[in-house]
Amino acid sequence: MRHSTEGARLLPWTGVEGKPCYLVGDGEGYVSRLADTIESVQLGMAVDLLGHVEDLLGDRSATSEQLRYVVARLAESPREVHRVARSRGARLAAAVRAGHPE
Repeated sequence: MRHSTEGARLLPWTGVEGKPCYLVGDGEGYVSRLADTIESVQLGMAVDLLGHVEDLLGDRSATSEQLRYVVARLAESPREVHRVARSRGARLAAAVRAGHPE
């Protein structure tokens, strides 16, 4: 059975088997605040990662293990940032439709 996610917030983490998690509510509760905090951390970590990548690219002595690690993080970070952007974009569009642009 497929459930509608209209009006639900896409959360910044996944559930079982990597499936998306959604929250239905007014955006004022504990889970909403937790999601806001996690989104903020994820976006900050993405910025930090870019700086780390730049440093590694300039370091001719970087090991293959260091490079593999940073590539693995580069595979994760855009996925997280994309999920945050989708979630925020959906909430903004819903606010505009409701006549309450944030």
